[in-house]
Amino acid sequence: MNEMVGSGAMTRGTRKVGRLDIQGGGQVVVRDGLAFLGHMSPPEGTSIVDVRDPANPKVIAKIAPPNQYSHTHKVRVAGDLMITNVERHRRHFYRKGEGLVGATVVLTEKLGREPTDAEVAEAVGVAAKDLPDLREGHARGYSDGGFRVWNIADPANPKLLSYVKTGGIGVHRFDMDENYAYISTEMDGFIGNILVIYDLADPTYPREVSRWWMPGQNIAAGEKPTWSGQKHRLHHALRVGDKMWAACWYAGGYVIDISDITRPRTLGSYNYHPPFPEPTHTLMPLPELIAGRQIALMVDEEHDHTPGQPHGFIWIMDASDPANLKPISTFQVSETGSPYSQAGGRFGAHQFQEKQIGSLIYAAWFAGGLRVIDIADPEKPKEIAFYVPEPFPGHAAPQSNDVDVDERGLIYLLDRDRGFEIIEMA
Repeated sequence: MNEMVGSGAMTRGTRKVGRLDIQGGGQVVVRDGLAFLGHMSPPEGTSIVDVRDPANPKVIAKIAPPNQYSHTHKVRVAGDLMITNVERHRRHFYRKGEGLVGATVVLTEKLGREPTDAEVAEAVGVAAKDLPDLREGHARGYSDGGFRVWNIADPANPKLLSYVKTGGIGVHRFDMDENYAYISTEMDGFIGNILVIYDLADPTYPREVSRWWMPGQNIAAGEKPTWSGQKHRLHHALRVGDKMWAACWYAGGYVIDISDITRPRTLGSYNYHPPFPEPTHTLMPLPELIAGRQIALMVDEEHDHTPGQPHGFIWIMDASDPANLKPISTFQVSETGSPYSQAGGRFGAHQFQEKQIGSLIYAAWFAGGLRVIDIADPEKPKEIAFYVPEPFPGHAAPQSNDVDVDERGLIYLLDRDRGFEIIEMA
């Protein structure tokens, strides 16, 4: 039975423990009573929140991005180290600046005159009022992308150890442990994000040890992509044992052998684009066998949804042979599963918790909120609970973006636009 809480939250099998009014974010990581939040937009960057009393979460530290043109919306922690990304803010908008010169040339030839600003704006896909901003951003360029390494032995006072510049628009999501950082970034000479692995033995000077990319990305070496733009790129790769499990947007998922970490080697891949329209966000194997089978999860990110096509959803994969992933089943949420599915913003999957607990999946589902799915029978995923937050004032719908679960079983749900919720199973 569904229960409406307050004026807008909807729950089944869950209840709210705490709520914090805070700028929206891209990632939440919880460890030892602390939640690390990466925010979507400057001037907010990274917040460290004390959640030992989950009913009263308190911000104990805030770190700003390096400048107003960057955002730091991803964060990881390992031991006394924290890494935050640095990526160009409004990157999708400013990327359109790369087409300004070409569009102007084509229009001039076609029209036999200099095109108007309105005609150029339409050609590159922006509103005419935004064309000056696009031109300014294109002229300004961007060279601040990378990642920053922090000492968080005193989490209320993080200390910057290093700032590694990478290339292009910088670093997106990534993985790390106490020895290495597994960075998804653009680099000079490549098209789209690739995997760059850094040794953290000296965190004041992370040292690159290797790179991995898909054939066609290394344009400096003469490779030619068979896709347009950055459609095939690494979203991020997760290390499990001696393998990296890489989600590669419209190229699907890849499994990479790093038993020799200086020479990553592709084992296999699985791509379902086309016919499925949403890009691959995360690929992750489960640490325990489920019903005697080695399972991996793959989730799509709801992006530019086209009516009549499936929303982003979760794939349950047979990973018994990592070189030959095979789908077993899928889990999807109907638009009737949230009162906010048609209210604006995205509806569909985005991310699941990356520290899996038994057969349960905790998934952030944009306007669908939190979904808790049991895959004890991998062929028949079953939703056992959900929590659809009430939107904060000024927002038409929740945009649940990331989720983590701590050792107490508390669930931490971060909204893309605004708000941070702490939830427990009822």
